[in-house]
Amino acid sequence: MDVRTRLFLTDPPGPLLVRMATPNSLAFMIQSFVSLGEVWIIGQLGTVSLAAIALSFPLLMLTQAMAGGAVGGAVTSSIARALGRGDSEAANRLIWHALAICAGGSALFLLLFLAAGESLLRFLGGSGIILGQAASYCLILFSGGLFLWLLGVTGAVFRGMGDMKTPAALMVLGAFVQVPLTAVLVLGLLGAPRLGIAGAAVSAVATGFLVSTVMLFLLTRPGRIIRLERGALVFERRLFRDIFAVAAPASLSPLLTILIILSLTAMIARFGEAALAGYGIGSRIEFLLIPLVFGIGAAMTSLVGLAIGAGDIARAERIGWTGGAMAAALAGVVGALLTLFPDRFIGAFTQDPEAFAAARSYVRIVGPFYAFQGLGLALYFASQGAGYMFWPVAATIARVALALGGGWWLGFRLECGLDGIYIAAAAAMAIYGLMMAGSVKLGAWRE
Repeated sequence: MDVRTRLFLTDPPGPLLVRMATPNSLAFMIQSFVSLGEVWIIGQLGTVSLAAIALSFPLLMLTQAMAGGAVGGAVTSSIARALGRGDSEAANRLIWHALAICAGGSALFLLLFLAAGESLLRFLGGSGIILGQAASYCLILFSGGLFLWLLGVTGAVFRGMGDMKTPAALMVLGAFVQVPLTAVLVLGLLGAPRLGIAGAAVSAVATGFLVSTVMLFLLTRPGRIIRLERGALVFERRLFRDIFAVAAPASLSPLLTILIILSLTAMIARFGEAALAGYGIGSRIEFLLIPLVFGIGAAMTSLVGLAIGAGDIARAERIGWTGGAMAAALAGVVGALLTLFPDRFIGAFTQDPEAFAAARSYVRIVGPFYAFQGLGLALYFASQGAGYMFWPVAATIARVALALGGGWWLGFRLECGLDGIYIAAAAAMAIYGLMMAGSVKLGAWRE
């Protein structure tokens, strides 16, 4: 076992998590501002375009969550557990297995969108110009989806070996490329064609290509714990099985989370174009907390995986509780700021009175519950590292049932309107966080 891996298995969890999570959190925070910047740029086109990007956003989130979260987290976990066992040969081969899964996953998503994508967008409430814009955005996104998958999975390879700085630095580089490129292509600046929201999709794919290419090149260079080398290009069923043992159940979590977003989008679309645009702004602001949590969670996946691979379950649990508390605190601060000062954030994206009111109502109701979301997400990533995904899936199913069933009951049966749907979404966050914490407390990882 190399010296660096041994330090990851012996250093105190708190300072170690802070050291590893800081570059991740900063990079993902900057990436979240890319998302908000995209909304601001598209907002210059009007409410129709804002509604179209709100309609498309769940599909973008699904792609990113599957590539960087479910599959990426599984790759980080597999590599970390292999290194924890001292099996660097398997860790090297896992890189090629991860790249093969990227190719298959992106191709599958494209085929599914070509077969049923427009029907799904229509089911969600899209029609006319809004449907046309959303369909164009998604078609470009999925056609270049390989680069979005590579972006998520190659970063996960670095994190699996405990290197958080390299993918974080390249994500920051990508952000400085993507935002101006989006502005140029969406608004037609500097003589470029005015592509509308389709320009945002072109920008995302181009940035993914640039950053993932650089990361793949760096993986071939000497001096790393594991490398992308031709001699390791040997596919083994057991290594695919090791990744999918975590990725398959983990995939249910983003799928069910996106189901919540899609279903809430469909319900909110019944209240009109302005309500849909307002919800799109509110939900984008909510995703400010995901990069904060992902920065901590990615470090937790690696450190918990190393501890589990080395057989030190008590240390894995200490890392889980430490990281969970950190994530809950950070998400709680974001929620408090949004709850107390919603107008300062929302006013940057729209001045439409109805859209403004819908977005403000969302962040005021849901914001106080962000701490539960942060706790649950952090322990989800830690559970990936532990290779145990039963309770994360069960907690997500409970969240879906409460958010959708409660949203429909409060919003339509009791006629509470948009606020009723938002209340159900907030309660679902609380259930999710409490179930995840309870599972670790009861010793789920010890099984």
